[in-house]
Amino acid sequence: QVQLVESGGGLVQAGGSLRLSCAASGLTSSRYGVGWFRQAPGKEREFVAAIGWRGDSSYAADSVKGRFTISREVAKSTVYLQMNSLKPDDTAVYYCAAKYYAEPSRNEYDYDYWGQGTQVTVSS
Repeated sequence: QVQLVESGGGLVQAGGSLRLSCAASGLTSSRYGVGWFRQAPGKEREFVAAIGWRGDSSYAADSVKGRFTISREVAKSTVYLQMNSLKPDDTAVYYCAAKYYAEPSRNEYDYDYWGQGTQVTVSS
């Protein structure tokens, strides 16, 4: 059974930093791409960042470029989202999603597996 578990969320003041983790289990190989998405109250779910299965390509949404960085540690089956210079508008539930052999994608429908999400709250 494939399972993705997000962690690292919490309450932080504007300008602060958090690092989210997405730990995968039950996958038969490490050849999977991962995307991060978020959903704020009253808003649609939106793309944040993605990394391909080879780990050699990635990109981020315009709203977080220069502040957020996605990376992966294959040996631990974990993908990270480093979030710096956080703003109140970043407040949302953050989800990770995965698919075997996936290239970086902003399309949520490209992914097969999803985590339960972790709450990030940025105070002003």
